[in-house]
Amino acid sequence: MGSALASDGVYLPDTVRTAVKLLIVGHFAVGKTTFVGTLSEIRPLRTEETMTQAGASVDDLSGVNGKSTTTVALDFGRLTLSDDLVLYLFGAPGQQRFTQIWKDIAYGALGALVLADTRRLENSFEVMGLLEELGVPYAVAVNEFDGAPTFPTEELRDALDLLDETPLVFCDARDASSSTQALIALVDYLLTRTQETV
Repeated sequence: MGSALASDGVYLPDTVRTAVKLLIVGHFAVGKTTFVGTLSEIRPLRTEETMTQAGASVDDLSGVNGKSTTTVALDFGRLTLSDDLVLYLFGAPGQQRFTQIWKDIAYGALGALVLADTRRLENSFEVMGLLEELGVPYAVAVNEFDGAPTFPTEELRDALDLLDETPLVFCDARDASSSTQALIALVDYLLTRTQETV
């Protein structure tokens, strides 16, 4: 028998049998918290804290307008895909000082969506390198910020040094439809990898 509160979207129905853990990662201020919040069917768990002067020398705010908070542990959201399948979205903080938290969050993840910003593409290398070190497959989604420069897909693939099979898509983390398409690209990629190993 299902929970009395299952119909309100807070609790999962008893029919759910499969849970998939996905990471939403990227460098500092790339839109991870926004992405998780946009797609989560529940009120997302956020560990946002106000940025202070003490962190000014650590968190590079160049090219980032109006950012006053930062994730200090994780973002968490949930997306139920069917009566028996649910996705858990874990957003990891983007600063290097949180690498150990990152590694802990990555444990058991099926894959990751790397958010990238064309204004700071070089900041994505450390994130992708850590995923490769941990053996977590990933897709890349360029978060299209207002006023950010645009480039042809092949130029971006070259700049990010992506393997041919690594998906590269575009999204607006504020838009549910766009973010859903980015997540679908990741899941399709993970399914293809799974089928190739069977």
